[in-house]
Amino acid sequence: MAKKTFENALARLEQITDELESGDLGLEKSLEKFNEGMTLVQFCNGKLDEAKSQVELLLKKDGELVSVPFAEEDGGDHNLSE
Repeated sequence: MAKKTFENALARLEQITDELESGDLGLEKSLEKFNEGMTLVQFCNGKLDEAKSQVELLLKKDGELVSVPFAEEDGGDHNLSE
């Protein structure tokens, strides 16, 4: 079995969503897929939280942590070194 990665989990989650939206599954199978999907969502959220923490650690300005949204475009003069 391949190591679970964010990308693999997201791809599987998309597959589960398609299967559930098709309406071809019975109630029991739908519940199994739903539970699997919820587990994958929790895994993906955990990975995203880890990534966010790592990015925030890199975004230090004058020795203090400055939280900057990913979408913010302020000229890019963040100091990425400690």
